[in-house]
Amino acid sequence: MTDLANYKNILTDLITKNRDRVDYLAIRLEASQGTSIMLRGDKIDTLSEGISTGGQVRACYKGGWGFATFNQLSTLPQRIEEAIAAARMVGDEETILAPIDPIQATCQLPLTGRDPRDVPLSEKKALCDHYNDILRRISDQITTTSVRYGDSTQNIILATSEGTLIEQSWADLEMRFSATARNGDKVQTGRETTGSRRGYEDLMRLDEQVQGAGKRAVNALILPPVKGDRYTVVIDPVLTGLFVHEAFGHLSEADMLYENPDLLEVMSLGREFGPKSLQIFDGAAPQGHRGSYFYDDEGVPATTTQLIENGVMVGRLHSRETAGKLQEHPTGNARCLNYHYPPLVRMTNTWIERGNTPVNDLFLDIKEGVYAKNWLGGMTNGEMFTFSAGEAWMIRNGQIAEPVRDVTLSGNVFKTLANIEAIGDDFYWDESGGCGKGGQSGLAVGCGGPSLRINDVVIGGEAE
Repeated sequence: MTDLANYKNILTDLITKNRDRVDYLAIRLEASQGTSIMLRGDKIDTLSEGISTGGQVRACYKGGWGFATFNQLSTLPQRIEEAIAAARMVGDEETILAPIDPIQATCQLPLTGRDPRDVPLSEKKALCDHYNDILRRISDQITTTSVRYGDSTQNIILATSEGTLIEQSWADLEMRFSATARNGDKVQTGRETTGSRRGYEDLMRLDEQVQGAGKRAVNALILPPVKGDRYTVVIDPVLTGLFVHEAFGHLSEADMLYENPDLLEVMSLGREFGPKSLQIFDGAAPQGHRGSYFYDDEGVPATTTQLIENGVMVGRLHSRETAGKLQEHPTGNARCLNYHYPPLVRMTNTWIERGNTPVNDLFLDIKEGVYAKNWLGGMTNGEMFTFSAGEAWMIRNGQIAEPVRDVTLSGNVFKTLANIEAIGDDFYWDESGGCGKGGQSGLAVGCGGPSLRINDVVIGGEAE
């Protein structure tokens, strides 16, 4: 199944034979090739190349879904039977899918650089060794390092009972770096992550970024912890991208909403969430980002969806089913990690639009505050969030002052959006995202935004 184009007629024939037995039938065929390298200190944890072929069948009958996966095309008729039988067993309502026009297309996301399949494994391993050496040479206080490389090239065919027949392919690359420094009982970690859908060269010039991760870990050992309190905070574009993805983007995914009436009421269209200068978008249509594609895994064309307009919620992210049930338009956000999983409503590229405030002016009139950059990690629970900054400084009398460590930002996403005081005129796309949902972790996404000034943010640290 390395050349999926040869199987289009087979899929079409099987769809034709079975489409009258259910309300909807889709077959997704996938051939992928990838590399995984993981270095921990001076040890090789993972070094592998692999090829995977397989597919999935989705059937819907009276609102009930059946799902089956396969690795051999010869078993596809049986898998179709299984999916149809499961759908007919559980279906007892009405199939509601927002209508779309059938699409017949062949498309490939263009690479502007080298295809990772053309790069020898030895060269990829040498690149990882180079970055690992950088981390280990920074200081004797660096006790642990890790370098992770991954690439994946996917070629997909989607055929449906409505006449859609799409072949789509892309390549995705990612690297992750971390260094842990220790001084006695003090331990600090620095991390960096980057990704690309443009070409292998995007991973080749990261020396400065890698050094930054290690130096931050070492430097943080001697920094004072921030005093826990409520502050006016300025966050950089990287943290803005993380915030809009984790804290707000997931709440915009409509499958979480129509199953939760209370949350649906909170996330109602027309509700005011922030200042009139706040504009939030999600979409796979912008080209060149890790969440970009031409069609989602239901054959819906990629779009750009405005979620917040002038501070007011005006849109949500949809699959065809959630759009149909909420009587809205599909947005092309039904995505699956690979053929082992059914599509879910997922973000693509999510961003806050740049504002008009010069970045230096964001700090004006802040008597005591915190400037936070980059990220170490974070978590969300519904409308509550907690993020750890990669590095941070105090703001005193409108100026960036001494650096501090152990800065965590937490709060309620709706209150935080309402407390945005100014939006910077800068902007940065962060291509480091790997999103998790429903057991499907590592789905490539993009995040972006400008610097933000936010009032009354809870900063965790060392309390007096």
